[in-house]
Amino acid sequence: MKKPLLLLILFVFLLSCSSKDDSCVTDPPDSEVVCIEIYQPVCGCNNVTYSNNCYAGASGVSSWTQGECSK
Repeated sequence: MKKPLLLLILFVFLLSCSSKDDSCVTDPPDSEVVCIEIYQPVCGCNNVTYSNNCYAGASGVSSWTQGECSK
């Protein structure tokens, strides 16, 4: 009886860990970062256009590409 319960707990734990790794927003937004006001747009992995890579990083986005996101 303990084995099925243990396997269920293990499965739920692994499932919750894998869903966190898929998110491209890894960190909570950092309100204390000061970014320059130069418009060099980047497209975050969450398909949101940020003014520049500083704003993307401050928003917790883990990766981005140069340029605006396509609509």
